[in-house]
Amino acid sequence: MRFIGIIPARYASTRFPAKPLAMLGGKTVIERVYRQVEGQLDDAVVATDDDRIREAVEAFGGKVVMTGTHHKSGTDRVQEAYEKWGRTYDVIVNVQGDEPFIQPSQLQAIKACFADASTQIATLVKPFMPADGLAALQNPNSPKVVVDDQMRAMYFSRSVIPYLRGVEPEAWLQQHTFYKHIGLYAYRPEVLREITSLPQSPLEKAESLEQLRWLQAGYRIQVGISEVETIGIDTPEDLTRAEAFLKLRIEN
Repeated sequence: MRFIGIIPARYASTRFPAKPLAMLGGKTVIERVYRQVEGQLDDAVVATDDDRIREAVEAFGGKVVMTGTHHKSGTDRVQEAYEKWGRTYDVIVNVQGDEPFIQPSQLQAIKACFADASTQIATLVKPFMPADGLAALQNPNSPKVVVDDQMRAMYFSRSVIPYLRGVEPEAWLQQHTFYKHIGLYAYRPEVLREITSLPQSPLEKAESLEQLRWLQAGYRIQVGISEVETIGIDTPEDLTRAEAFLKLRIEN
């Protein structure tokens, strides 16, 4: 099977403008993401709507596709980039452009989901650990996932799911394995084309989670498990944390 990693990256971000071009350990964030992906998949390309990002990617020898400025999600940008790239792959992996520490094991885990020919879409989760604490579990910016016996997603929520009736919240992490969603997706090309043509669904609007649109439309999302914790960069403060994390990795 042939896999392509497409990395959507836009310049205009409300919380952190020019984020892909921010420097992290002497390299731009987008270059660090690209370097983590290349070699793990059969191909890697950045999808952007900004010439400054295009120039930066070309400067470090990366591949890039220009896309429109109208996209409301990275998924839509990935679909346009794939069509413009013009080559055929079995699976498209959507790697967020603000995840400079995405690990080879995570990419391999999502690839493994497609060993089953029936897999339409795949994503990853990480188990919450008791040491993470109740505040991390209840954080609405960290979506939770429940899965069925075949490790397919049943639902995603910003609320804690499932609710443990009769158990004090402080004991939840000792009583049950909760899963945190990791925003890495992969799709069959025909499925990506279909889901990007769907209108927003009521569940998606309620939770502001686009994957609920796919579930509500009847698509199946296979779930792989990762034990790796990464640092996504949404704000300048996150970049400071990422610098410290990178320094620690280098020193060790």
